[in-house]
Amino acid sequence: MQFHHKPPFNHGLTILSPRSGASADMLMDFGVLTLQDGETYEDNAMTDERVWLLSEGNAALFWNGKQQEINRPNRFDYSPWCLSVPAKCPVTITAGKGGAELYYTATENTKPIKAKLYTPEACKSEFRGAGTLRETSTRIVRTIFDDTNRPESNLVIGEVIGVPGKWSSYPPHHHPQPEIYHYRFLPSQGFGLTAIGTTPYIIHDKDTILIRDGEDHPQVTAPGYAMWYLWVIRHIAGNHYGIQTVTEAHKWVSGPEKNIWQPQG
Repeated sequence: MQFHHKPPFNHGLTILSPRSGASADMLMDFGVLTLQDGETYEDNAMTDERVWLLSEGNAALFWNGKQQEINRPNRFDYSPWCLSVPAKCPVTITAGKGGAELYYTATENTKPIKAKLYTPEACKSEFRGAGTLRETSTRIVRTIFDDTNRPESNLVIGEVIGVPGKWSSYPPHHHPQPEIYHYRFLPSQGFGLTAIGTTPYIIHDKDTILIRDGEDHPQVTAPGYAMWYLWVIRHIAGNHYGIQTVTEAHKWVSGPEKNIWQPQG
């Protein structure tokens, strides 16, 4: 399923994929917060854990008596700041000079987890796909937290930078846990393509894609453009996200390079 959002984002908090209606089975709310210089937003929830990820700009975060100034000049060249908090933990966000844009995810989790701020330095970042498939699926993957460093969370969150003209989320794979992809492009008029299960989509700036149980979700970025997407996975009861299942028909592409056709001459 695809949600288009015509720019710009509305002022304040905009829920892009709600935990109701056609997206109820995602089991999480996903949205974006835009604040102008000096504006403040207050957040709390009695049963939800929440995640606030800085997309761009400057802000001050306040939670549990702590304060942190955060800054991200752009989402393509700089790793994120990301605040993860449990239910009943109030958060205040005040935009700094030039304003701020943050992405928001909330899902039910009544476990007594601790609030944690992930710095850009703590974010795992890797250039994935190098040396395989003749470099056609190289991309930057930033994993902010998963079961290895946040097993008490009901979420997994990270970012991917799609290199111009190359594939990501490849080889095609799937998993039973619901996942949300949200896209931004550089320049913003850029585009990409994906196939969610057997349904193709043209992806534009600020689009949101919902991925359900068993749906493959390979992506490709148009030449000349860079594609950033935020990915959030919701663990399901008794089955935390861990290892993806590569679709049987495409497992061979991870084998010897000699098996891949190339033009002659």
